[in-house]
Amino acid sequence: MTFKLGVIGIDHGHIFGMLGNMVAQGCTCDAYWTDGPAVTETKFREVFPHLTKADDRRRILDDPAIKMVLISAVPADRANFAIEAMEAGKDVMVDKPGCTTLEQLAAIREVQARTGRIWTVNFSERFEVPAVTKAEELVFGGAIGRVIQTVGLGPHKQNLKTRPDWFFDPARFGGILCDIGSHQIDQFLHFTGSTSATVAHALVENTTMPDHPGFQDFGEIVLRSDKGHGYVRVDWFTPNGLPTWGDGRLFIQGTQGQIELRKYTDIGRAHVTNNLFLVNGDKNELIPCEDAGLPYFPRLAADVEDRTETAVGQTHTFTTTELAIQAQMKADGK
Repeated sequence: MTFKLGVIGIDHGHIFGMLGNMVAQGCTCDAYWTDGPAVTETKFREVFPHLTKADDRRRILDDPAIKMVLISAVPADRANFAIEAMEAGKDVMVDKPGCTTLEQLAAIREVQARTGRIWTVNFSERFEVPAVTKAEELVFGGAIGRVIQTVGLGPHKQNLKTRPDWFFDPARFGGILCDIGSHQIDQFLHFTGSTSATVAHALVENTTMPDHPGFQDFGEIVLRSDKGHGYVRVDWFTPNGLPTWGDGRLFIQGTQGQIELRKYTDIGRAHVTNNLFLVNGDKNELIPCEDAGLPYFPRLAADVEDRTETAVGQTHTFTTTELAIQAQMKADGK
């Protein structure tokens, strides 16, 4: 699938995966716009040297050749940019969190329904991890029976020297549960087959940064649906000894077996990614998953051309985003 992309906002590093994976599908891109200085910009220009920086985002929004806009702006600004893009006739892929308030989400829902544009959130801990692709094959192939619980762990390194001011402002980054927790909520809904859920418990804390009282370095969520249960833990406690940004893991408990994904590393041995551990009635094995593929991106490219919904359901994306915001509000006492 070959069509043209535009980029609005490069404030978060997820833009590299978003753009790189779509370019790998044959898409093209020649311009980006960002609101003020971005900590990613030097690296972005090195990785994508053929892109020019637009002085005005209207250059991207008004380009009739551009079919999809990729947005990785400051989280609180993503909703307005996405709405502008959809109103301009563009499909949208936005970095998580897709938005930070229920009011923003309501506005996005209205514009998406009215325009018929695609509004997809790149939940990279599922869409950019081959081990999750293999887990989908196993789970939906019946390898562990019916999924009754997921446990999602999303630890991160702080890397404070590279963080912009908005990173410490909850009104700008949306809070730890809205931001990082959205990944794990997405996976809970997906693997349990839930179309809705209740936030039974949500908590956030700041235990390490007294100089940034609005920051949240730990959060947890308990989810409940008619299909299963979920527990989420996210934090900024990953020590520097780990050879990557965080030891993200997913545990999938079924009625006839279990799967564990060690997505980004495996502690205590040589750094290796995309490990899947499967135990069921007759298997106890480690499955390497580097070659399992990332189907979200080719499916999304096809959806843009064919006006289909094969990469991820629009309702699922809305539900995931709503639950993440609700969890954040519950933890914040709102």
